Amino acid sequence: MSSTGLNITAAQGAGAEPSKNSSSPDEDTKQQVVESADDLQLESIGYKPVLHRTYGLIENFSTTFAALYFVGGVRVTFSTGIAAGGNLAYWTSYIITCVFSFVTAAVIAEICSALPAAGSIYLWAAEAGGPKYGRLLGFVVAWWSTTAWTTFCASNTQAAVNYMLSEITVFNLDFPTDTSSVKFRAVQWICTEVFLALAILVNFLPPRLFRYVFYLSSSFVLLDFLLNIIWLPIGTANTWGFRTANEAFMTTYNGTGAPAGWNWCLSYLATAGILIGFDASGHVAEETKNASINAAKGIFWSTVVSGIGGFITIILFLFCAPDADTLFSFGSPQPFVPLYAVVLGQGGHVFMNVVCVIALWFNTAIAIVAASRLIFAVARDGVLPYSSWVSKVSPEGQPRNAVLVIWGVSALVTCTILPSGVAFTSLISAAGVPSAAAYGLICFGRFFLTPKSFPTPKWSLGKLSRPFQFVSIFWNGWVVAVLFSPYEFPVTGTTLNYAPIIMAGVTIFALLSWWFTPEDAWLSKKHIGHFLQPDTSEGEEITGISNDVAAREQK
Repeated sequence: MSSTGLNITAAQGAGAEPSKNSSSPDEDTKQQVVESADDLQLESIGYKPVLHRTYGLIENFSTTFAALYFVGGVRVTFSTGIAAGGNLAYWTSYIITCVFSFVTAAVIAEICSALPAAGSIYLWAAEAGGPKYGRLLGFVVAWWSTTAWTTFCASNTQAAVNYMLSEITVFNLDFPTDTSSVKFRAVQWICTEVFLALAILVNFLPPRLFRYVFYLSSSFVLLDFLLNIIWLPIGTANTWGFRTANEAFMTTYNGTGAPAGWNWCLSYLATAGILIGFDASGHVAEETKNASINAAKGIFWSTVVSGIGGFITIILFLFCAPDADTLFSFGSPQPFVPLYAVVLGQGGHVFMNVVCVIALWFNTAIAIVAASRLIFAVARDGVLPYSSWVSKVSPEGQPRNAVLVIWGVSALVTCTILPSGVAFTSLISAAGVPSAAAYGLICFGRFFLTPKSFPTPKWSLGKLSRPFQFVSIFWNGWVVAVLFSPYEFPVTGTTLNYAPIIMAGVTIFALLSWWFTPEDAWLSKKHIGHFLQPDTSEGEEITGISNDVAAREQK
């Protein structure tokens, strides 16, 4: 990996005398040097360090690992994947998704290494666009990402509630389970609001305690995975038995009503959504030690681990789940709840369902972390109403007011459950589109607009950087096209996918805010140009920062 970023080694040599018994500085001195370098890098971007810098590689990795929650992602999208092309389309499309998602994650991780700050994704877009187009790209991606993460907090909470309410079907309770019922939607809404409030309250824990939320969240993801790969096959063998290799891998199905070719393509509706959201680690970069390395590693490796884990989970489910007609006949908000009931028995499935609900709730708590840091960053730049209040941090260095904003907006989004199940579904369908569009736009900017002026990061792809950027543009364009497609054919008012309409509305707001916001108020050309240094000046900037670190150490 090339490293033309902050010269930590030089800083250590200039700022600390090695002890007579050791050839390197003690751990405390090393830590001080790293923290000084992190703060100086942030200051070089134009921001004062105000957030706590408590987290390390494990916590940063856990942010994306928990946000992706690959087991839950596969479960939520499994029926969609089977309906669109069947088993054969699902697992082959997922392999393709993994390859190109890893490539995109590598590009985003490299950019994060050069620009590790809260609210990273819109800053990455602004710098990728350069002085000429950066401000426009920054506004657009800021609106897209805020929409994505806010709606994700709401939809993910509802997903946890659906697991719980699916027990109505299993225990044959006299209560409707169809989203067309106002009674069901009312209960669904109340439970969603309660779960959301609890996830918000956890985010008020001080950093030294909240780090355990990262650990617990990742632990529940692993527990869910292990229970499935160990317990589910045993239960399957004792009940309806495994499907044959031909049935598991080669079966096709058309449950969407789309033409055969497009029906197959719609399998990407399921597979692409599993690995969207890996920018979460970038949003907590400003709270991560040695961020230019650890945040980049967190983005890339959490995506790779989640992708591999997701593939194992898909193969497991293909062998253990019944045929498509049986799966769709369960008539439950979450088909895997009655599936677990049949395979594991009443007691076993309740335990499994509790694990699913808790894991999804932790998933929501982590999503709120990423979303609140994004809101904090936008407010810090002064373009939100009451920005000074929203960007205010607590004595522990946490953006708690931004967390409250996320709570308010997400709570309002969940209210759309009440009038119509279609309205809420349309909103959550737009959660994945803006993120994929943002990844593609950032890669477009890096490839065409700032191919040479972007500083080489510590975590660098080297010669692979340009090819990966080019590939990522087309991959994310394809993902957006699929996510814009209707899910069922023929298209009616109840089956229309409103994601393109919502995305168009958000983009219009972004363009209006870009047009009417004064340039000196947010993302000015001068600010963007300050970060984008020509190759010949990088060395001078690096040396200056290194000397500043050394000077601090001598003091």
